Amino acid sequence: MDTIMEQEAAIRLSVFLGIFGVMAAWELVSPRRILTRPKGERWLTNILLTAFNTALVRFAVPAIAVSAAVLAESEGWGVFHWIPPLPSLVVVIACVIALDLLIYAQHLVFHRVPVLWRLHRVHHTDLDIDVTTALRFHPVEIIVSLFIKAVAVIALGAPVEAIILFEVVLNATAMFNHGNVRLPAPVDALVRQALVTPDMHRVHHSVHAVELNSNYGFNLSVWDRIFGTYRAQPVDGHDAMVIGLKEFREPVDLALPFLLVQPFRNFSSK
Repeated sequence: MDTIMEQEAAIRLSVFLGIFGVMAAWELVSPRRILTRPKGERWLTNILLTAFNTALVRFAVPAIAVSAAVLAESEGWGVFHWIPPLPSLVVVIACVIALDLLIYAQHLVFHRVPVLWRLHRVHHTDLDIDVTTALRFHPVEIIVSLFIKAVAVIALGAPVEAIILFEVVLNATAMFNHGNVRLPAPVDALVRQALVTPDMHRVHHSVHAVELNSNYGFNLSVWDRIFGTYRAQPVDGHDAMVIGLKEFREPVDLALPFLLVQPFRNFSSK
């Protein structure tokens, strides 16, 4: 078990650093939008929050999804342990798709349920959107999300390989679709048929509620189309659209200590 956890951590870290470096360089060379806040200030806040979350998860619930997969395997729990055996590749792909649907549904619920929105709105208070925004989540949301994922893993009977692949893909696509980068229109139109693109996800970070409550997907774009939450473009256009939340726009609201206590402040922001 320790070896599996070490391998999972090494794989995820390697892919994370590689994708982060590529996206950061892309943003530097060809940014999609002019940033409204100092980049260094935002990056420091988002990266410190990420470091805090990583340390908390490693201490409190290390590799909980992988542990859930190992438990399901040992106890024979979950759908893929109850049905007739399928090829391993089919099981892995099916689990990755199912978990991606779970992330879509969870994201929607975190927007619709007030107490969960208070946690999730930390992600939306960033006044710009770039690769570091993909890392900006309140630690309590991270912990809640991990337990939801662990339950789903057990219910599916998902193998360890599927969990590692899903985590790698999710992290990579989240950094990609939060990137402050420009894809040529024809390329964007083609890619978003399957995957969430930066222009597609940017709509979700709009200050307008109707756009904020759309485009919930992080990886596959099909879920927004199926469930009627897809919105192609922001009404104000990508260059002029305002990012963030109306109630949290002062510098003091964006500092790390205030992000940690923000869920407990009396603003609905919707």
